[in-house]
Amino acid sequence: MLRCNKIAAIAVVVPVEEQHRVRAMLPHGWNIHVVAGGATRTDSVRAGLDVLDPIHPDHVLIHDAARPGLTLDVIEELLTALHDAEAACPALPVSDALKRSDTLQTVDREGLVRVQTPQAFRWQAITSAYASAPASAVDDLALLEGTGAKITLTPGRQALMKVTYPEDFALAEKLIGSPTLRVGTGFDVHGFESGDAVILCGVRIPHTQKLEGHSDADAAWHALTDAILGALALGDIGDHFPPSDTQWKGAASRLFLQHAVKLANDRGYHIANADITILAERPKISPHREAMRQATAEAMNVSLDAVSVKATTTEKLGFVGREEGIAAQASVLLSR
Repeated sequence: MLRCNKIAAIAVVVPVEEQHRVRAMLPHGWNIHVVAGGATRTDSVRAGLDVLDPIHPDHVLIHDAARPGLTLDVIEELLTALHDAEAACPALPVSDALKRSDTLQTVDREGLVRVQTPQAFRWQAITSAYASAPASAVDDLALLEGTGAKITLTPGRQALMKVTYPEDFALAEKLIGSPTLRVGTGFDVHGFESGDAVILCGVRIPHTQKLEGHSDADAAWHALTDAILGALALGDIGDHFPPSDTQWKGAASRLFLQHAVKLANDRGYHIANADITILAERPKISPHREAMRQATAEAMNVSLDAVSVKATTTEKLGFVGREEGIAAQASVLLSR
């Protein structure tokens, strides 16, 4: 979702039976209201305006979800246009020849435009129009036509096309372009101490020693957590869960990983894939690899095929080769 510090609240109007599903899809940490729509478009917009009424914003933008190519530039242009107008909307000139389908007579396209959304309004102007609105209107701008309200057109965008037919999806993908991608890497190491098992990717693996650490010392999930935080440019695991804080003593690293995933989701990102490599002489990782993949996928709420867990040795070299500890590195791809 777009981030703009001028947006005070968002009302998402959906069919009543879709409210729970849509709410689960939307990011947390936003002032978002999921509202049940009505029998007509006008009824649905009125429901959205009603839920925003306590805020009483200066302006409101009304947008069709069928137009996924909205950008911050379009929003800024509309808000600027409202400085000296009651309403504004993006529009494109008609470039194709127009004919009536029944008579095939040519229609003069001079002065015609294709109106898009979002349509932007001063709050008082649109709420007054809806107070006396008919049962159904073609669009929100139509309610202000004939009232003397000043309406301004801003530049439209091909990417703001309305997805109407099945073949439109492929065209919309080309116009909107590739999703925003972010890559992060993480590394962690823990030495051995007396114990009877190690925990890696949330899986308890019997061993002659355990890993030393303030939490459960899950080096694999610590590396993955750092990879996610790194992709988001939000520091590292120590910034969010400092070892000096006693509340994290012995804590399950699932908490750290899920915290990082939530931070990503709140910013509109999802985990496209994660790749973890564990460096250890012992214990053997391969018998537990699938359980580790499953646990990681569940912790991040992603599909199993988005998670890779591998293991290798250092051929008896270094502290890992001397069996003094275990290291892990991870990389992650975030997509928005």
